Amino acid sequence: MTGNPGRGARTGERVTDQLRQAEELEAEARLAEAHEAAARRPKAGWAPLPRRAGVKTVSPLRTIRTPIPRAWRWVLTVLSLLVPFLAWVVLCASGAAPATFLPSPGAVLSAGLEMLRSGDLVADLGATAGRVLYGFGLAVLVSVPIGIVMGTFVAGQYAFEPVIGLVRYMPASAFIPLMMIWLGIGEPSKIAILFLGTFFFNTLMVADVVRGVPRSLIDVSYTLGARRGEVLRKIVVPHSLPGIIDAIRVNAAAAWNFVVVAELINSTEGLGYRIVRSQRFLQTDRIFAVLVVIGVAGLVIDVALRLVRTRVGRWTA
Repeated sequence: MTGNPGRGARTGERVTDQLRQAEELEAEARLAEAHEAAARRPKAGWAPLPRRAGVKTVSPLRTIRTPIPRAWRWVLTVLSLLVPFLAWVVLCASGAAPATFLPSPGAVLSAGLEMLRSGDLVADLGATAGRVLYGFGLAVLVSVPIGIVMGTFVAGQYAFEPVIGLVRYMPASAFIPLMMIWLGIGEPSKIAILFLGTFFFNTLMVADVVRGVPRSLIDVSYTLGARRGEVLRKIVVPHSLPGIIDAIRVNAAAAWNFVVVAELINSTEGLGYRIVRSQRFLQTDRIFAVLVVIGVAGLVIDVALRLVRTRVGRWTA
Protein backbone atom coordinates (compact mmCIF):
# COMPACT_ATOMS: atom_id res chain seq x y z
CA MET A 1 0.00 0.00 0.00
CA THR A 2 1.40 3.39 -0.93
CA GLY A 3 1.55 6.18 1.78
CA ASN A 4 0.04 9.64 1.38
CA PRO A 5 2.88 11.95 0.29
CA GLY A 6 0.99 15.16 1.39
CA ARG A 7 0.57 13.92 4.96
CA GLY A 8 4.27 13.04 5.17
CA ALA A 9 5.28 16.48 3.96
CA ARG A 10 3.06 18.17 6.58
CA THR A 11 4.50 15.97 9.34
CA GLY A 12 8.02 16.90 8.26
CA GLU A 13 7.15 20.60 8.34
CA ARG A 14 5.77 20.30 11.89
CA VAL A 15 8.93 18.56 13.07
CA THR A 16 11.03 21.21 11.42
CA ASP A 17 9.00 24.00 13.12
CA GLN A 18 9.34 22.32 16.51
CA LEU A 19 13.10 21.98 16.07
CA ARG A 20 13.34 25.63 15.04
CA GLN A 21 11.33 26.77 18.12
CA ALA A 22 13.50 24.62 20.40
CA GLU A 23 16.64 26.17 18.91
CA GLU A 24 15.22 29.67 19.41
CA LEU A 25 14.32 28.97 23.05
CA GLU A 26 17.78 27.53 23.65
CA ALA A 27 19.39 30.61 22.09
CA GLU A 28 17.26 32.93 24.25
CA ALA A 29 18.22 30.95 27.35
CA ARG A 30 21.93 31.18 26.48
CA LEU A 31 21.54 34.96 25.88
CA ALA A 32 19.81 35.43 29.26
CA GLU A 33 22.54 33.47 31.02
CA ALA A 34 25.18 35.61 29.32
CA HIS A 35 23.46 38.83 30.42
CA GLU A 36 23.13 37.55 34.00
CA ALA A 37 26.78 36.56 34.12
CA ALA A 38 27.79 39.96 32.76
CA ALA A 39 25.68 41.70 35.39
CA ARG A 40 27.33 39.69 38.19
CA ARG A 41 30.82 40.30 36.81
CA PRO A 42 32.31 43.52 38.37
CA LYS A 43 32.98 46.23 35.83
CA ALA A 44 36.43 47.68 35.37
CA GLY A 45 37.21 50.14 38.16
CA TRP A 46 34.05 49.28 40.12
CA ALA A 47 34.35 47.64 43.51
CA PRO A 48 31.99 44.75 44.12
CA LEU A 49 28.91 45.59 46.16
CA PRO A 50 29.29 44.70 49.84
CA ARG A 51 27.17 41.91 51.17
CA ARG A 52 24.55 43.02 53.66
CA ALA A 53 24.78 41.53 57.08
CA GLY A 54 21.85 39.66 58.49
CA VAL A 55 19.05 41.49 60.24
CA LYS A 56 20.11 42.44 63.76
CA THR A 57 17.88 43.14 66.70
CA VAL A 58 18.10 46.89 67.43
CA SER A 59 17.22 48.40 70.79
CA PRO A 60 14.06 50.54 70.78
CA LEU A 61 16.21 53.37 72.15
CA ARG A 62 18.01 53.56 68.80
CA THR A 63 15.05 52.89 66.54
CA ILE A 64 13.30 55.75 64.77
CA ARG A 65 9.94 56.64 66.34
CA THR A 66 9.57 53.38 68.20
CA PRO A 67 7.85 53.39 71.61
CA ILE A 68 10.15 52.57 74.51
CA PRO A 69 9.30 50.78 77.76
CA ARG A 70 7.86 52.87 80.59
CA ALA A 71 10.87 52.11 82.80
CA TRP A 72 13.22 53.63 80.24
CA ARG A 73 11.04 56.73 80.00
CA TRP A 74 11.40 57.33 83.72
CA VAL A 75 15.14 56.63 83.65
CA LEU A 76 15.76 59.08 80.80
CA THR A 77 13.53 61.73 82.40
CA VAL A 78 15.38 61.51 85.71
CA LEU A 79 18.77 61.58 83.98
CA SER A 80 17.83 64.67 81.96
CA LEU A 81 17.34 66.54 85.26
CA LEU A 82 19.94 64.80 87.39
CA VAL A 83 22.94 65.21 85.08
CA PRO A 84 22.79 69.06 84.86
CA PHE A 85 22.14 69.25 88.61
CA LEU A 86 25.17 67.08 89.38
CA ALA A 87 27.30 69.19 87.02
CA TRP A 88 26.15 72.29 88.93
CA VAL A 89 27.07 70.68 92.27
CA VAL A 90 30.49 69.59 91.01
CA LEU A 91 31.31 73.05 89.63
CA CYS A 92 30.38 74.69 92.92
CA ALA A 93 32.16 72.13 95.10
CA SER A 94 35.38 72.25 93.06
CA GLY A 95 35.58 76.04 93.23
CA ALA A 96 35.88 76.27 89.45
CA ALA A 97 33.34 79.11 89.49
CA PRO A 98 33.22 81.81 92.21
CA ALA A 99 30.13 81.75 94.42
CA THR A 100 29.31 85.30 93.33
CA PHE A 101 28.79 84.11 89.77
CA LEU A 102 27.55 80.56 90.39
CA PRO A 103 25.92 80.04 93.79
CA SER A 104 25.57 76.53 95.16
CA PRO A 105 22.21 74.73 95.18
CA GLY A 106 22.13 75.13 98.95
CA ALA A 107 22.58 78.89 98.71
CA VAL A 108 19.85 79.11 96.06
CA LEU A 109 17.48 77.10 98.25
CA SER A 110 18.22 79.33 101.25
CA ALA A 111 17.60 82.48 99.19
CA GLY A 112 14.32 81.08 97.86
CA LEU A 113 13.11 80.13 101.33
CA GLU A 114 14.04 83.58 102.62
CA MET A 115 12.02 85.29 99.87
CA LEU A 116 9.16 82.88 100.53
CA ARG A 117 9.09 83.66 104.25
CA SER A 118 9.17 87.39 103.60
CA GLY A 119 6.26 87.09 101.16
CA ASP A 120 8.18 88.68 98.29
CA LEU A 121 8.29 85.50 96.23
CA VAL A 122 4.55 84.84 96.46
CA ALA A 123 3.69 88.45 95.61
CA ASP A 124 6.11 88.51 92.68
CA LEU A 125 4.83 85.19 91.35
CA GLY A 126 1.23 86.37 91.57
CA ALA A 127 1.99 89.64 89.77
CA THR A 128 3.90 87.90 86.97
CA ALA A 129 1.32 85.14 86.55
CA GLY A 130 -1.42 87.77 86.33
CA ARG A 131 0.42 89.63 83.58
CA VAL A 132 1.00 86.41 81.65
CA LEU A 133 -2.67 85.50 82.07
CA TYR A 134 -3.92 88.85 80.79
CA GLY A 135 -1.36 89.44 78.03
CA PHE A 136 -1.08 85.92 76.65
CA GLY A 137 -4.76 85.18 77.26
CA LEU A 138 -5.72 88.19 75.16
CA ALA A 139 -3.29 87.07 72.45
CA VAL A 140 -4.90 83.62 72.39
CA LEU A 141 -8.44 85.02 72.23
CA VAL A 142 -7.55 87.14 69.19
CA SER A 143 -5.04 84.91 67.39
CA VAL A 144 -7.00 81.64 67.40
CA PRO A 145 -10.04 82.95 65.42
CA ILE A 146 -7.80 84.81 62.98
CA GLY A 147 -5.63 81.71 62.54
CA ILE A 148 -8.71 79.58 61.84
CA VAL A 149 -9.87 82.06 59.20
CA MET A 150 -6.40 82.13 57.62
CA GLY A 151 -6.15 78.35 57.54
CA THR A 152 -9.70 77.74 56.31
CA PHE A 153 -10.18 80.41 53.64
CA VAL A 154 -7.60 81.31 51.02
CA ALA A 155 -8.96 84.87 51.04
CA GLY A 156 -8.25 85.05 54.79
CA GLN A 157 -4.69 83.87 54.22
CA TYR A 158 -3.99 86.61 51.67
CA ALA A 159 -5.75 89.22 53.79
CA PHE A 160 -3.86 88.63 57.05
CA GLU A 161 -0.62 86.75 56.35
CA PRO A 162 1.36 89.57 54.62
CA VAL A 163 1.05 92.04 57.51
CA ILE A 164 1.44 89.36 60.20
CA GLY A 165 4.45 87.88 58.45
CA LEU A 166 6.03 91.33 58.33
CA VAL A 167 5.39 92.43 61.91
CA ARG A 168 6.38 89.12 63.51
CA TYR A 169 10.02 89.77 62.64
CA MET A 170 10.02 92.98 64.66
CA PRO A 171 11.24 92.29 68.21
CA ALA A 172 8.64 93.00 70.88
CA SER A 173 11.25 94.71 73.05
CA ALA A 174 11.69 97.35 70.33
CA PHE A 175 8.11 98.47 70.97
CA ILE A 176 8.77 99.29 74.64
CA PRO A 177 9.43 103.01 74.02
CA LEU A 178 6.29 103.29 71.89
CA MET A 179 4.18 101.43 74.45
CA MET A 180 5.43 103.78 77.18
CA ILE A 181 4.51 106.79 75.05
CA TRP A 182 1.13 105.45 73.95
CA LEU A 183 -0.02 103.59 77.09
CA GLY A 184 2.10 105.03 79.88
CA ILE A 185 4.30 103.15 82.32
CA GLY A 186 1.54 101.22 84.08
CA GLU A 187 0.14 97.74 83.53
CA PRO A 188 -1.35 98.35 80.03
CA SER A 189 2.10 98.77 78.46
CA LYS A 190 3.32 95.49 80.03
CA ILE A 191 0.25 93.64 78.81
CA ALA A 192 0.76 95.09 75.33
CA ILE A 193 4.36 93.85 75.19
CA LEU A 194 3.22 90.34 76.09
CA PHE A 195 0.48 90.54 73.47
CA LEU A 196 2.85 91.69 70.73
CA GLY A 197 5.41 89.06 71.60
CA THR A 198 3.03 86.10 71.26
CA PHE A 199 0.08 87.11 69.05
CA PHE A 200 1.74 86.91 65.63
CA PHE A 201 3.51 83.59 66.13
CA ASN A 202 0.44 81.97 67.65
CA THR A 203 -1.71 83.15 64.74
CA LEU A 204 0.58 81.64 62.10
CA MET A 205 0.95 78.37 64.01
CA VAL A 206 -2.82 78.01 64.36
CA ALA A 207 -3.25 78.72 60.63
CA ASP A 208 -0.73 75.98 59.77
CA VAL A 209 -2.58 73.52 61.99
CA VAL A 210 -5.94 74.30 60.35
CA ARG A 211 -4.43 73.85 56.88
CA GLY A 212 -3.55 70.31 57.90
CA VAL A 213 -7.22 69.24 57.99
CA PRO A 214 -7.56 66.59 55.23
CA ARG A 215 -9.43 67.86 52.20
CA SER A 216 -11.19 64.51 51.93
CA LEU A 217 -13.01 65.12 55.24
CA ILE A 218 -14.30 68.45 53.97
CA ASP A 219 -15.40 66.97 50.62
CA VAL A 220 -17.20 64.08 52.32
CA SER A 221 -18.99 66.54 54.62
CA TYR A 222 -20.24 68.56 51.66
CA THR A 223 -21.29 65.34 49.91
CA LEU A 224 -23.36 64.33 52.94
CA GLY A 225 -25.17 67.68 52.86
CA ALA A 226 -23.26 69.72 55.46
CA ARG A 227 -23.20 73.47 55.05
CA ARG A 228 -20.16 75.71 55.31
CA GLY A 229 -20.79 76.68 58.93
CA GLU A 230 -21.34 73.05 59.91
CA VAL A 231 -18.12 71.98 58.21
CA LEU A 232 -16.27 74.69 60.09
CA ARG A 233 -17.80 73.85 63.48
CA LYS A 234 -17.96 70.07 63.24
CA ILE A 235 -14.95 69.20 61.07
CA VAL A 236 -12.31 71.93 60.90
CA VAL A 237 -12.31 73.14 64.50
CA PRO A 238 -12.54 69.72 66.25
CA HIS A 239 -9.86 68.22 64.00
CA SER A 240 -7.55 71.22 64.60
CA LEU A 241 -8.14 71.57 68.35
CA PRO A 242 -5.26 69.32 69.53
CA GLY A 243 -2.81 71.17 67.28
CA ILE A 244 -4.16 74.54 68.44
CA ILE A 245 -3.56 73.53 72.06
CA ASP A 246 -0.02 72.49 71.12
CA ALA A 247 0.57 75.92 69.54
CA ILE A 248 -0.71 77.61 72.70
CA ARG A 249 1.56 75.40 74.81
CA VAL A 250 4.64 76.34 72.78
CA ASN A 251 3.87 80.05 72.84
CA ALA A 252 3.12 80.02 76.58
CA ALA A 253 6.86 79.56 77.08
CA ALA A 254 7.46 82.65 74.95
CA ALA A 255 5.01 84.56 77.14
CA TRP A 256 7.06 83.76 80.24
CA ASN A 257 10.16 84.97 78.40
CA PHE A 258 8.56 88.26 77.39
CA VAL A 259 7.16 88.95 80.84
CA VAL A 260 10.68 89.52 82.16
CA VAL A 261 11.20 92.11 79.42
CA ALA A 262 7.82 93.68 80.11
CA GLU A 263 8.55 94.03 83.82
CA LEU A 264 11.51 96.27 83.04
CA ILE A 265 8.95 99.05 82.57
CA ASN A 266 8.68 100.78 85.94
CA SER A 267 7.67 97.65 87.88
CA THR A 268 7.49 97.41 91.65
CA GLU A 269 6.78 93.68 91.81
CA GLY A 270 7.10 90.64 89.61
CA LEU A 271 9.67 87.93 88.99
CA GLY A 272 11.37 89.98 86.27
CA TYR A 273 11.51 92.96 88.60
CA ARG A 274 13.03 90.75 91.33
CA ILE A 275 15.73 89.53 88.93
CA VAL A 276 16.70 93.08 87.93
CA ARG A 277 16.70 94.23 91.56
CA SER A 278 18.87 91.30 92.62
CA GLN A 279 21.28 91.99 89.76
CA ARG A 280 21.96 95.48 91.11
CA PHE A 281 23.23 94.04 94.40
CA LEU A 282 24.98 90.97 92.89
CA GLN A 283 22.51 88.65 94.62
CA THR A 284 22.96 85.81 92.15
CA ASP A 285 21.50 83.29 94.60
CA ARG A 286 18.19 85.17 94.45
CA ILE A 287 18.40 85.38 90.66
CA PHE A 288 18.83 81.61 90.43
CA ALA A 289 15.96 81.07 92.86
CA VAL A 290 13.63 83.21 90.74
CA LEU A 291 14.74 81.40 87.58
CA VAL A 292 13.92 78.06 89.19
CA VAL A 293 10.47 79.37 90.14
CA ILE A 294 9.87 80.53 86.56
CA GLY A 295 10.95 77.15 85.23
CA VAL A 296 8.68 75.24 87.61
CA ALA A 297 5.71 77.50 86.85
CA GLY A 298 6.23 77.08 83.12
CA LEU A 299 6.58 73.31 83.50
CA VAL A 300 3.29 73.12 85.40
CA ILE A 301 1.51 75.03 82.63
CA ASP A 302 3.14 72.84 79.97
CA VAL A 303 2.08 69.61 81.67
CA ALA A 304 -1.46 70.92 82.21
CA LEU A 305 -1.80 71.82 78.51
CA ARG A 306 -0.40 68.44 77.49
CA LEU A 307 -3.06 66.71 79.59
CA VAL A 308 -5.79 68.86 78.06
CA ARG A 309 -4.46 68.12 74.59
CA THR A 310 -4.46 64.38 75.29
CA ARG A 311 -8.06 64.43 76.51
CA VAL A 312 -9.49 66.44 73.60
CA GLY A 313 -7.41 64.73 70.91
CA ARG A 314 -7.21 61.06 71.81
CA TRP A 315 -7.50 60.02 68.14
CA THR A 316 -4.17 61.73 67.40
CA ALA A 317 -2.23 59.88 70.12
